[in-house]
Amino acid sequence: MKAAIFEALNRPLRVTEVDDPVPERNQLLLKVCRCGICGSDLHITQDPVFGARAGDVLGHEISGEVLEVGPEVQGLRPGDLVSVAPLAGCGRCAACRRGEPAWCSQFRLTMGGYAQYAALLPQQCRKLPAEVSLADAALAEPLAVALHGVQRAGLQPAQRVAVVGAGAIGLAVAYWARRLGAIGVAVLDLLDHQRERALDLGATAFLATAGMDAAEQSARLDEALGGPPDTVFECVGRPGLIDHCIGLVRPRGTVAVLGLCTAPDHFDAFRAISKEVQIAMSVFFGMPEFERTLDALNAGQAAPLALVSGTVGLDAMPEAFEALRVRSGQCKVLVDPFG
Repeated sequence: MKAAIFEALNRPLRVTEVDDPVPERNQLLLKVCRCGICGSDLHITQDPVFGARAGDVLGHEISGEVLEVGPEVQGLRPGDLVSVAPLAGCGRCAACRRGEPAWCSQFRLTMGGYAQYAALLPQQCRKLPAEVSLADAALAEPLAVALHGVQRAGLQPAQRVAVVGAGAIGLAVAYWARRLGAIGVAVLDLLDHQRERALDLGATAFLATAGMDAAEQSARLDEALGGPPDTVFECVGRPGLIDHCIGLVRPRGTVAVLGLCTAPDHFDAFRAISKEVQIAMSVFFGMPEFERTLDALNAGQAAPLALVSGTVGLDAMPEAFEALRVRSGQCKVLVDPFG
């Protein structure tokens, strides 16, 4: 099959022919229809902490068609259309039984979406509701990450919300915050590229902050929301941004951290404790949240589809992948392995 493979840190992915995956007895073979390019994949190709190895096929925001099932697979059959959660556990422990494989002792993050076929566990897959296309279903994973973050923050209706970072996850957080009752949602980003997309997804304000110091950002944010935010979501993952969010949030407010930062970070603990700020860390999601995102897509909620800024085939994928390292009007780029 054709796949885009990782070769080495700080080198572009390379499209080549590799062996087709062979599913084990408890796995299924999936024809990949779409796979979203995720910011974490960009990190994986640059940061040794993730342990990527030459020949690895990345990509974890997957939708596709079941082609074969192993003899131990139940509940799915060839021809089923599914969206895939990249969270694999043992399937038997208490965490897996309650739909939280990320907390299984055997947890692993599965990849393989930047290829034409993938071998997966059936418990990672959910059949698509009637109105959800295979193209749209690749959004379920990033939408679930954002929903989990909003729920980890304990967001309440009629709260004021700020989202720092207008990438796909930050914009999806804005979508869920408004959907779950936030009275105002302001998205902050250095540049203005994602203003219209943020507003389409439910944001009530957008602040391009390049050239603003922290005091001006805080003043402009309070003006946009009619008061300081109750909850601030950090959706970038750069050192110093947790501290920045602590400065933006109201006293006794919440800072929710979804940004993936692998470098050591610090914040002003005295300021945080003086304001009694709560800090909530968020990673991955549970399967009920994953299913809820599919339900939202099935309910005719067109807003999340605004995340998609383009679709490319595998041959064009490495160039599109590298282009996402630079801020632009691109947001969620999908890969069509057969396009």
